[in-house]
Amino acid sequence: MKQIALILYYGFAYFLPMQPIPTYQMGYYIRRKLAENLLNSCGHDVVVKNRCYFGNGERLTVGDRSQLGQGSRLNGVINIGNDVMMGPDVVMMATSHSFDDTEIPMNQQGAALEKSITIGDDVWIGTRVIILPGVTVGCHSIIGAGAVVTKSFPDSSIIAGNPARIIRSRI
Repeated sequence: MKQIALILYYGFAYFLPMQPIPTYQMGYYIRRKLAENLLNSCGHDVVVKNRCYFGNGERLTVGDRSQLGQGSRLNGVINIGNDVMMGPDVVMMATSHSFDDTEIPMNQQGAALEKSITIGDDVWIGTRVIILPGVTVGCHSIIGAGAVVTKSFPDSSIIAGNPARIIRSRI
C-alpha cells in the first residue's frame, strides 16, 4: 500500500493545484490522505501544498493543523509540532556530508551523523528558510523569510538573517 501511495503522491498529487486555483480543495484533500499513509505520523487537518518533497515520509512527523509549504524539501528525521505555518521553498536538512579529512575528497567521505530537526508548536516558518541538522526551534517562534538557521532557539523567538539570530522575543 505504501508503494502505491508513493506513486500516487509523486506521480499525480504532487502536481495538483493549490489555492486560489478552482478545485484546490481536492488537491489538499488528496495530498493529505496520501500523507496519512506515508508519514511516520500525520496529525489531523494537515495541509500539504503542491511540490512538497519528503522522500518516502517514514522519518517525518507532522502535528495537527500544520502546513508543509509549496516546493519545500524535508530530508531526514524531522519533527514538526502542531499549528506550524510553512512558507514556500523551505528546506530542512537533518542530513549532511562528512568533510573532516582534507586528504580525502569530500564526495568520498560519506554521510555525517544525522541530527534530527525539531520544530515546536505554533511556529511560523517564512519563505525560503533553510534549517540545518540538529536545530530545535521553540514553540511560538517566527523565522523570517530567507533565514539560515544553524543553531537552536528558545520559545517565542523572532529570528532572521544568515546566520539566523534573535531579533526580539514575542513575550
